[in-house]
Amino acid sequence: KVQNRMQNAKLKSAALDSVLSAFRSICGEDGISLGEAVREQHGKDESVHRCCPPDVVVFPHCVEEVSALAKVCHNHHLPIIPFGTGTGLEGGVGALKGGVCFSLRNMDQVLDLHQEDFDVTVEPGVTRKALNAYLRETGLWFPVDPGADASLCGMAATSASGTNAVRYGTMRENVLNLEVVLADGTIIHTAGKGRRPRKTSAGYNLTNLFVGSEGTLGIITKSTLRLYGIPEAMVSAVCSFPSVQAAVDSTVQVLQAGVPIARIEFLDEVMIDACNRFSSLSYPVTPTLFLEFHGSERSVEEQVNLTEDITQSNGGSDFQWARDAETRNSLWKARHDAWYAALALRPGCKAYSTDVCVPLSRLPQIIVETKEDLMENRLTGPIAGHVGDGNFHCLMVVDPSDPEEQHRVHLFTERLARRALAMDGTCTGEHGVGLGKRALLCEEVGHTAINVMQGLKDALDPKNLMNPGKVLQPREP
Repeated sequence: KVQNRMQNAKLKSAALDSVLSAFRSICGEDGISLGEAVREQHGKDESVHRCCPPDVVVFPHCVEEVSALAKVCHNHHLPIIPFGTGTGLEGGVGALKGGVCFSLRNMDQVLDLHQEDFDVTVEPGVTRKALNAYLRETGLWFPVDPGADASLCGMAATSASGTNAVRYGTMRENVLNLEVVLADGTIIHTAGKGRRPRKTSAGYNLTNLFVGSEGTLGIITKSTLRLYGIPEAMVSAVCSFPSVQAAVDSTVQVLQAGVPIARIEFLDEVMIDACNRFSSLSYPVTPTLFLEFHGSERSVEEQVNLTEDITQSNGGSDFQWARDAETRNSLWKARHDAWYAALALRPGCKAYSTDVCVPLSRLPQIIVETKEDLMENRLTGPIAGHVGDGNFHCLMVVDPSDPEEQHRVHLFTERLARRALAMDGTCTGEHGVGLGKRALLCEEVGHTAINVMQGLKDALDPKNLMNPGKVLQPREP
């Protein structure tokens, strides 16, 4: 037995040496890392899920290298885990079965900008902020804004959205074409190579099959994205309300009135208090809406007047304005820093963000019921949300050394997700399924739809090498 173990170890070592030699020949000595710190950095995202480091990290420079590396992995049955910036919130980058992390940071070029057609193609190392910096002199911008400076291809992989989605849509509405490397190294273009029409009825919608696939079907190596003209006028405002119901009712009524509002974000009194402390603000500690209006000077004025009438009819305060770019940016930075503001409420604790989304008409009910649930179970979970599209987050702050509290948080998040499903909603509006919501996905779409998803996975990745263990639950033997 000892001899057999030694022989197997030698064979495994020889196989590993062969693989590493192949990797080096593809992307160079500097293009791979076995270092523990580098592997751990690539085995965890911003979620509460434990670190699962890969066996090796590779750093390709182009799609041809990604394809060649994938072929080696395919031939040696090695799992492949794509990695962008690591800002995900559902454990999507953990190497549950070891394998090879494809870190795509070196592929960082903005390609094929077509200003007159309002589109651009980017590699996976390009982040949201980097693209908008590149576009600064063109009068164009990419508005999908999840808060974190995420990789745009990673945002496509998780179907991200954020504060501007109510006006400009999510990644699903803003991706025109994708270049994808499949598990066996095959390179495909989901809408045809180089194609970028604003709409199409040609064949199956492969682009949106990969948007939201979380690395389980292939590696996104280019995204062609819609761009928008920078509005002539942008005005932000803050409005306080006497109750959660009044704030959310106002949101629904503003949308029902057809106001093309760009952002309408809800913060409950716990969250606004945390943001006041963390970002040195002085807003009333009551349920609050952060709003932003885009358009011509005249259209913005009309939007503001109508919205102010609606909010005041629901007991809202006078608007506090942020007109110049610097004040607006500080306002939205405070909103984007809500995660850190929540953590500052309980130093030494960790945070987990829920992510349910419901039809607009059910939003007041679910937020009120959720706040009652938090209070009854003595949990810290300030609420912030993109209420314009029915999506909100409880930023659960939990003591990692208190198993009983962790259990209460787990039970709460399960109740919240099922509350959303009972209201015809979803367990994840924008963060993705990852590790923690695989069972909830099955409850949401049903076994028949899961079987269809599994069939697609089997067709594109028969060896189950692409980010195994994510989105779909392991099948029974």
